[in-house]
Amino acid sequence: MTWPDSALPTTYDAAATEAAWYPTWTEHGVFTADPARAASREPFVIVIPPPNVTAVLHMGHGLNNTVQDVLIRWRRMAGDEALWVPGTDHAGIATQNVVEKQLAAEGKTRFDLGREPFVQRVAEFVDKTGGEILNQLKSIGASADWTRTAYTFSPELSKSVREAFVRLHEDGLVYKGHRVIHWCPRCGTSLSDEEAEFTDTNGKLYLLRYVLADDPSQSITVATTRPETMLGDVAVAVNPDDERYQPLIGRDVVLPLNGVRIPIIGDSYTDPTFGSGAVKITPAHDANDFEVGKRHNLAMPVIIDAEGVVREVEGAAGRVPAELSGVDRFAARKAIVTLLEAAGALVKIENHAHSVRHCYRCDTVVEPRLSDQWFVKMQPLADKALAALRTGELRILPERWEAVYVNWLEGIRDWNISRQIWWGHRVPVWYCTAACGEAPIVSRTDVATCPGCQGTVRQDEDVLDTWFSSWLWPFSTLGWPEKTPDLKAFYPGDVLVTAPEILFFWVARMVMSGCWFLDKAPFHTVYLHGTVRDMQHRKMSKSLGNGIDPLDVVKLYGADALRWTMVAGLGLGVDIMLDPNDLEKSFSPGRNFCTKLWNIGRFLLSRVGTDPVAPVASLDRAQLAPADRWILERLDVAIADCDAALGPARPSDLATWTEQERGRGLRLSEYAEAARRFVWNELADWYLESIKPRLAAEGTADREVARAVLAHAFDGALRLLHPVVPFITEELWQKLPQTPQGAFIAQASWPVASGEAAGAGAGFEMVRESVAAIRQVRAEYNVNPGAWVEAILVASGDAQGMLVAQADTVGSLARSKVRVETTNPGGAAAQVLLSGGVELVVPLAGMIDLDKEKQRLDTEIAQLDKQLTALDARLSNDGFISKAKPQVVEAERAKAAEWRARLEQLRQKRTAIAA
Repeated sequence: MTWPDSALPTTYDAAATEAAWYPTWTEHGVFTADPARAASREPFVIVIPPPNVTAVLHMGHGLNNTVQDVLIRWRRMAGDEALWVPGTDHAGIATQNVVEKQLAAEGKTRFDLGREPFVQRVAEFVDKTGGEILNQLKSIGASADWTRTAYTFSPELSKSVREAFVRLHEDGLVYKGHRVIHWCPRCGTSLSDEEAEFTDTNGKLYLLRYVLADDPSQSITVATTRPETMLGDVAVAVNPDDERYQPLIGRDVVLPLNGVRIPIIGDSYTDPTFGSGAVKITPAHDANDFEVGKRHNLAMPVIIDAEGVVREVEGAAGRVPAELSGVDRFAARKAIVTLLEAAGALVKIENHAHSVRHCYRCDTVVEPRLSDQWFVKMQPLADKALAALRTGELRILPERWEAVYVNWLEGIRDWNISRQIWWGHRVPVWYCTAACGEAPIVSRTDVATCPGCQGTVRQDEDVLDTWFSSWLWPFSTLGWPEKTPDLKAFYPGDVLVTAPEILFFWVARMVMSGCWFLDKAPFHTVYLHGTVRDMQHRKMSKSLGNGIDPLDVVKLYGADALRWTMVAGLGLGVDIMLDPNDLEKSFSPGRNFCTKLWNIGRFLLSRVGTDPVAPVASLDRAQLAPADRWILERLDVAIADCDAALGPARPSDLATWTEQERGRGLRLSEYAEAARRFVWNELADWYLESIKPRLAAEGTADREVARAVLAHAFDGALRLLHPVVPFITEELWQKLPQTPQGAFIAQASWPVASGEAAGAGAGFEMVRESVAAIRQVRAEYNVNPGAWVEAILVASGDAQGMLVAQADTVGSLARSKVRVETTNPGGAAAQVLLSGGVELVVPLAGMIDLDKEKQRLDTEIAQLDKQLTALDARLSNDGFISKAKPQVVEAERAKAAEWRARLEQLRQKRTAIAA
């Protein structure tokens, strides 16, 4: 085995360390899970939200995958058979768009190539670039099981997709319907409800006059935001309870511009308070109008084609005037408004704020359009997904998202799963070309001939929605529908880590598919982390140019610095703010932490040395000094705090939890802070400093005890920190004298509390409090840092004995000459009351110029008293209280309280000097 260089340089070299350790981990199978081991060890499973094969790493990926890595490394160390499944999504629309742009640069379209050559070209493109993002994830330390790298368009997962379609069809949940769907003219395909995203728009509301066919002197005014669709109107709807229009129901109006007669109908869908209270009904170009059209058995002419161009498409003969045929829909809108105005049919135009659906991929305005599509009946699936949440089988963190999840599932509509593109899973349905009457053939395997007439067949041209493959991801990656060892060992999984924006696209659908096909939710916890934003609170994106390339951060500061910065700032559901224009400022917390940890490690390891150390468990407890017992107790507290912030890992039955317990765990910033506080504030700042004299006492038993405890505590600290900063902790852990040759901290056991009795370190806690108090007095009186001061600790009973034993330690840490007395000697002194009745007395004579300090305090007291008097007068003025803003009054009251407390402190100091 080849290990990284054993030397510990002065400066931490992140690039060299990371380049050495990641391949070492993978070569030794550190991240590889084994289903055979899962029989004796609890499995812990996370599936990666598969990035698109066209994707490159951005900060959203960096955050998402760091969180997953923290959890998987934690559970791997905790003894679980931890599996993190990586992989990519074939991303039908997105990937096809990329290749079509390449073709456009060559002056070609996909139709020039034909379907099979085009699909082959896309496949070749994916083969070259599709794995790039996974390699980039390795650079930030992602400890996924790369031997199980999955791909939604692989033969294995394609088999799962076909199986799911066929089963749903057999269950009566897949059907082909002629309905209004969301159509993207740019991408040339239908979209699901979730892919057609609402965008707030400042648009126009057009009020149009339609005259009555039997009496042109009368008219009805209709309101619309899309006048270009009026050519496809088949009715005008009014609310049957609207007294204004009741006499008109059943009569016809004439469409301006094309002269088509259409009826006025009564339907409760119409809102009497919106616009004129009368609306045009265009069933082929509006989902709500489509439902009205079905209720009233109305015609459904299509007057906008797949490219967003106005023309007579289906059942629209005689509806589109020649001058409008072939005109883009938005240009047609302007032209129609002009023609209506000229014809006297335009009543008025009003400003109107509303939401317009856009394609989630290309941001094109979506066109509602009547079309033949494949759908999945969602309500039976949604019922199971709702039950999983309500019975406690599933939880969502932060819990506020549970209501959003429920609201979407309760109002769910059938899922349009067919797409009119070429890159993706073909719909597994075949039709007889001889039209022999054979029903469409839905099959798990390719069909060559018609089972009815033995003639030729053709496969459905459409492909399935990309999300139809990714909703199977938690079990298709494990071999489903085959009953594989992986599926048996690792399904269901445990935690899903993702962003809130795909709660509907992916998360809820995975829950539905898992509950339907395997009768179990695919995970027990959904963790929705915040979003990475710039300093203007804008989501980072390529289009805005405000993104940060994680690889740039890794090159500058290292992967651990990147990871620490994100995790330390990751409150539950809280967005992370980073400045793309100042990487130094953004990532200095992580860089500084790694530098500090490295320096702590270098100093500590230089004191511990390379000689073997005794296991702490083997030490005679009587040999432990108060500082030893204190640091072991603090380590136990740190372990407990980290466990509480991270866990629980796998609730056996979430239904038994209280509401408060359901929200526990996955507080990653709290976990990181608990680990940091131990290694930085307690181990380095206090324990290591306090035992320097013991470590310097060569050849003594006390030195060996101190070495053993120090090595043990640092070992525990590194293990706690490893999931967040894996590279630097591995490098330092390898240098500990007790680390076995050939072992990895990545596989080392998670720290377990030693059971050190609470309060075992009380003696050293008294030392810390005394030192802190002396340092505070020195700071308040501006004592030269290099000067020694006299300090008297007044104590009795057990406290006196402990302080006598620790007086030298207090003195060395506080640069003071310490003595312990039973009574206060009196005189001018700074006095601080400590816990347990102990009193600190620091004589001021000789430490400061008493006369000068009295004068300074008298001046400061007088000035502050004057300011406070004026402020109190203002706060007692009714005019000020009544006219000022409440927050201003409150701020002034807070200032008065602060000044009053400060004044009391100054007077106490003045009294102490006068004593």
